[in-house]
Amino acid sequence: MQINFVVIFILFIVTSTSEDEATVEAENFYDSVQDEQSSRSGRLFWSEFNHPTTNMIVEVAASFYGPHTKDFFRFLRDSYSLPGGLTEPYSEYDFIIIGAGSAGCALANRLSKNRNTTVLLLEVGRTEQLVTDIPAIAPYFQSTDYSWDYYMEPQTGVCIGMNNERCYWPRGKAVGGSSVINYMIYTRGRPQDWDRIAADGNYGWSYNDVLKYYIELEKSYLNGLEKLPHRGRDGDLPVEFVPYKTKLRDAFLDAGVVLGHPTVDYNAPDKFGFGPVQATISGGHRQSAAKVFLHTHKNRQNLHILPETRATKILINPETKTAYGIEYVRNKVLHTVRARKEVILSAGPIASPQLLMLSGMGPKDHLTSLGIPVIEDLPVGKVLYDHISFPGLIYTFNETNISLIENRAVDIPHILDWLKNGDNVFSSPGGVEAIGYIKTPLSDDPDPTVPDVELISIGGSFLSDGGKGGSRAIRRGMRVSESLINDAFGPIDGTDTWSAIPMLLHPKSVGRIELKDSNPYSNPKMYGNYLTDKKDVATFIASIRHIQNLVQTPPFQRYGAKLYPGHFKTCRQFTFDTDEYWECAVRTVTATLHHQISTCRMGPDNDPMAVLDPELRVRRIKKLRVVDTSVIPRTTSAHTNGPGMMIGLKAADMIRKSWNI
Repeated sequence: MQINFVVIFILFIVTSTSEDEATVEAENFYDSVQDEQSSRSGRLFWSEFNHPTTNMIVEVAASFYGPHTKDFFRFLRDSYSLPGGLTEPYSEYDFIIIGAGSAGCALANRLSKNRNTTVLLLEVGRTEQLVTDIPAIAPYFQSTDYSWDYYMEPQTGVCIGMNNERCYWPRGKAVGGSSVINYMIYTRGRPQDWDRIAADGNYGWSYNDVLKYYIELEKSYLNGLEKLPHRGRDGDLPVEFVPYKTKLRDAFLDAGVVLGHPTVDYNAPDKFGFGPVQATISGGHRQSAAKVFLHTHKNRQNLHILPETRATKILINPETKTAYGIEYVRNKVLHTVRARKEVILSAGPIASPQLLMLSGMGPKDHLTSLGIPVIEDLPVGKVLYDHISFPGLIYTFNETNISLIENRAVDIPHILDWLKNGDNVFSSPGGVEAIGYIKTPLSDDPDPTVPDVELISIGGSFLSDGGKGGSRAIRRGMRVSESLINDAFGPIDGTDTWSAIPMLLHPKSVGRIELKDSNPYSNPKMYGNYLTDKKDVATFIASIRHIQNLVQTPPFQRYGAKLYPGHFKTCRQFTFDTDEYWECAVRTVTATLHHQISTCRMGPDNDPMAVLDPELRVRRIKKLRVVDTSVIPRTTSAHTNGPGMMIGLKAADMIRKSWNI
């Protein structure tokens, strides 16, 4: 059966349960507001919802996950009803948390453990479903209503091969935030990353300080590594090796050993090398921040969770400069709710600075130009770092059935096996099998164990979603031009391939975020300023050469691994495989790993770019904090999901100490 029923199933579920967001409107507040989420690619599959195969999956899944009812999607959806039979939230809470992402979920859980403390958690996005649990299909959700439809402002010389030559910045729009759509990679960052943050004047943020929270966070099961003193076993967050692998995972790790990169626990403070990916999964199922921190606690009488609810403004007394509540829109009605103790912004590195600026805290000249009354002149959004990558280095083999290919894996037996056991190809987190840290010759960091590049080994490539009947979900999730890929890789599309994606860990290029206008429904203007520093380009080229050296080792050559000369049409003026060609190729397919940070950076009093103090309090504003990855002031060697949850736990302790809870 050639039809890709998993894609149809996913997209049907997502679209059939969503409201029409084309004309989201707050009654008597914002007239004729056009929601930028109005036309998402998922809606194209609406006509397929009655396909017999789709219905079969629903019936099979129901037999595992719950009884049949007239609402046969109930077993797929999570729900967050107000506890105790309440029909409306309170008008006042001790703490209001805006954003149920990685940090917000951890924070809400921790603060609400004290039953005398009331917590309101708001989230714009909707709740998870069974299909978001499937690790292998992570790329699909970047093209659905579970993702913000963010695009970077046009920039000459980058993202040339993307649709409309613009970089796509998907961020999670769900209870659970980006942990619902990400690739589940769990990393902490090197000890030096955190020690340098502390040395800059951010007291309480050294590696030893944050290690306590990483250990507290983890419920590790890593083939014995969990017994080491730097790992946690009693926390809430499952961290596991992926139960399924291809031969290419071991080829990557063995090739690393040949070149002097030992196979290690890359989250160990004293280890530096390659390792099997550590993922936030359990039993082959995704473990989002919502599952980990909210699911078993959502009936707490003092924790109220409001999905599909948009905060539009933080209320600040302009005379005392004290936050006292927020405005929010729910079911198209504008509400006000007050905070007795604090308002906490956990909306992420794009929405948090946006809401601060909309509420009058940001660069004075910028806010004034948009007609927003200035409460405090702060450098909100002035600094933005991002991890960017290049997925276009593709290898072929003289052996078949060696890599992950969508059409080969998608069938009823695989679905049944995953539902029952969770240990097959569907447990692979977007195809990621291993990661490795390298230090290229261009690194200017004096510490030999601080990498400048992470290599992400895929059990295939972005061509694994193609071929006859393929979904093209990976490339669509990145918004890569289909014609560009067809032209460069058409003959090998949907065949056995491999790639290691280099990710730039410490970019020299610095971006920023600004408001588009004063409408809270407008996406902000995001400037990545990618590759504006020549050092970043040179580091990418050095990483490509390192991958080529890896593939020349016996572990890969036993499979006849060979670089495919897919010459991007944007780079035909350059000879293939020259440095000039690879610079052009990187500028053609410039892909974010959605790890934006620093837009609400913390810092000491003498840091002119600091928006927050080291306790995450907004400077010169009382009873207002930011708690998410936007606070991280420096680039780190970490994917941001793990640090986000750590920040949530650490912030909870700061807040409880402040209020003697």
